[in-house]
Formats: sequence, C-alpha cells, structure tokens
Amino acid sequence: MRTLAIAAVLLASTGAAPVRSTPEAPVVARPAAEAPLVLTAMHLHDPWIVADRASRTYYLFTRNEAAMSGDPRLGTMMYASRDLKHWTRPKLVFTLPAGSWAKAGSWAPEVHAWKGKYYLFTTFHDPAATLGRSGKRTTYRRGTVLAVADRIDGPYRLVRGGEPIVARDRMTLDGSLYVDPKGKPWLVYAHEWWQTGNGTMEAVPLTDDLAAAGAPRVLFRAGDAPWAVGQVQPDGDTVYVTDGPELYRSKTGTLLMLWSSYGRKGYVEAQARSRSGGIEGPWEQLGTLVERDSGHGMLFRAFDGRLMMILHRPFNYALGKLYEMRDDGDRLSVVREATELDGEAYPTHPCVAGHSSFDGATPGC
Repeated sequence: MRTLAIAAVLLASTGAAPVRSTPEAPVVARPAAEAPLVLTAMHLHDPWIVADRASRTYYLFTRNEAAMSGDPRLGTMMYASRDLKHWTRPKLVFTLPAGSWAKAGSWAPEVHAWKGKYYLFTTFHDPAATLGRSGKRTTYRRGTVLAVADRIDGPYRLVRGGEPIVARDRMTLDGSLYVDPKGKPWLVYAHEWWQTGNGTMEAVPLTDDLAAAGAPRVLFRAGDAPWAVGQVQPDGDTVYVTDGPELYRSKTGTLLMLWSSYGRKGYVEAQARSRSGGIEGPWEQLGTLVERDSGHGMLFRAFDGRLMMILHRPFNYALGKLYEMRDDGDRLSVVREATELDGEAYPTHPCVAGHSSFDGATPGC
C-alpha cells in the first residue's frame, strides 16, 4: 500500500529478551553495536521478511526511506536480524536506474528464491503516463516490476528493462509470487480501485523466467467481503480497495490468502479461502484477522518453528507489528501480538484474548 511522507524518525530503546530458539540451533542476537534498531525505531510500510535458515538471519525488506538509509533514491532497503528484536541499520539493495519509465512508488517489495536466484517484486508508477479515463479519474501507468540478484542482500538489477509483469494498460500493484502444487509460478496482484472502482484480486500465470504467460483472471472483488467498507472519494464515487495479497498453503492443503482493504475501523488485515484448493477458486471471505488501522501482512516461519505474521500499523508513520499465528487447517488465527519484540502501538484488551479476529464486537476493543 502507499508509503506516506515521513514527518520524523521514530525513536525507541533496545533491550528485551530474544525470541525462543531450539536447543539444537540457538538464535544468537547480534551485538547492540551491530544491530542497534528495534521495530519501534523503523518507519516502514508493507514489510516483507525472509527467514534464511542457511544464515540463521531474518531479512526485512521495505521501501527505501531516506530518513532511515540516508539515500534519497527510489528503491528497496533491507534490515537484518538474528532474533526479530534487534535489527541492523538498513542497506539499500535496489535502486531504480535513471531513465526508467517509473517516477514514483517502490511499494510492497517481496523477495523470493526461484531457480537459483533471488527475485524482487516491487511496484512503481508514473502519474504523467496517462492511460485514459475511469469515470472522473485519469488513470496512469502503475505496475509490479521484477529485479534479480545472486544474493539475498543484492544488489538487484531490473529484469526485461523494468517493464511491469502485467500489461501496462492495467493499473496494478502489490504483485506476489505463488507457486502451485505442480511447480507452476503465478503472479497474484491487486487491480487498482483507481481504475476499476471495485478493486479486484487477480492472478496471471507465469513462465519459468517469471514473465506473463496468459490472460489475467479475476479471483474476487473487494466488495465481496462483508466487512469491507467503501471509501467515498472527493468526486462522490465510492470505491473498494484491494491490497497486499499473499498465498499460504495450510497444513491440511487448504489454500488461503492474506489481503487488506478498509473496514469500520480503518485499514484491515483479512483472509480468504479457495473452495477448490486451487488458485482459480472460487474464493470465499473468512473475515478479518487484525483491525485498528493495521494491514498488508505476510507470513513466515521463525527459526523455532512458530508461524509468524508481520504487518504495518498504523497506516500513517507505520511501524512493523509481529504476531504469533496458528494454522487451523481451514484458516489462520492470531495467537497473540508479540509485544516483547515490537512494543505496543495500541493497548492489548482482555476481550480479544483467544480470538482469531480483532472484530471490535466488544466495547473498548
């Protein structure tokens, strides 16, 4: 989702117990001098964590923020941690080359290992490169591009000259790699509400070199979710937003999707389920996981085996928030917020203990 301007670099103190680790392979925290940051000091949107078992290191990718990296260029920066608590200062791992078609963005970076390389998916746009009209709105180029590196920490270089993976006449964002049980790659992405009105979640099949290999297919529309609230625009139009897809195969083989939109209390992290078990769906909406201005989450396995989710909260001047999750087979549930790792942006209410959704049903929640 959109990264807003930074008003200030947030400050926080360090010093709390690292996450649990297995006796066989303990996770050792870096010294404070090497990893001086905690999540409450790291302004970030759309966080993506790769848990690299070979190096026993967590790599967190996000849009480059000059206030954090000291570099004003458009691109992707990366933090590293051994314990999810103490993080290194950011390293710029990708910068958009001069002369590229894009002029802004660098949203929602994802990094995936594929065919012996590491691939970075990230979204750019150019408001001056207009595509036509959608109601009262002028549409323009926006899409997820691909970059490749030999190492997880880069440097990443553009693939195919930086042309978006999806056709340039579609305003798309937040592209996410999904590999189906047959080993076939797909790009799952949000087709922007700016162009569609009712934003869609779509998928396009990919070749082995991660180029589009077929026509896009609509998986669902934001307005399909009973909890989704339309956003009234200055022109009077009411639109529905799709953001931040990530696919997850549960322990029983159920195909789930994390995604975000807007609910009664602002930005929301939610989940959907494929009834067929395949990318084609049909997809049913399972409700929200985290509310209170929280969203664009992703899942990873900690080195001690726990399923974790990171998302950003709040939307403005966002911080990374970590949750311990549970795979229930047919859905995901929130176990708890890992406040020992990321602090608290909001108080924890007893009324949500044991619930899989912060649904606000109880006063004060």
